[in-house]
Amino acid sequence: MAHPGQPTLYREDFCDRVIELGKQGFSVIEMCADIGISKQTIYDWTKANPEFLDAFTQARLHSQAWWESQGRESLGKAIFQSSLWSRSMAARFPEDWRESKQIELTESPFKRVADLIEKGIEGKRAES
Repeated sequence: MAHPGQPTLYREDFCDRVIELGKQGFSVIEMCADIGISKQTIYDWTKANPEFLDAFTQARLHSQAWWESQGRESLGKAIFQSSLWSRSMAARFPEDWRESKQIELTESPFKRVADLIEKGIEGKRAES
């Protein structure tokens, strides 16, 4: 690994390497360790080298596909720890696996309150 401040030498063959590592389910950190670079460097390379950005994107897709297939293939096995796998997926691939709770309002809560107040005022007028 290059020392801090020392330039790392990008090579086009790293494109094939990250794709191969992705196909084995490697994480970004594992890819960096294998190539001998820092996490920051791998992201710098994606900005400076369009072909590496494409390869890295493919590698991450392959990695997620590998992990998803591991879960699918293990579903019927007695030793499969589904909660551990699910948490790992949420940590590795938060864009696709994070649990989110959303509340959808069909109308403005302020409008609803205003309508209730108006009804109360109209009810008072009718009583008088």
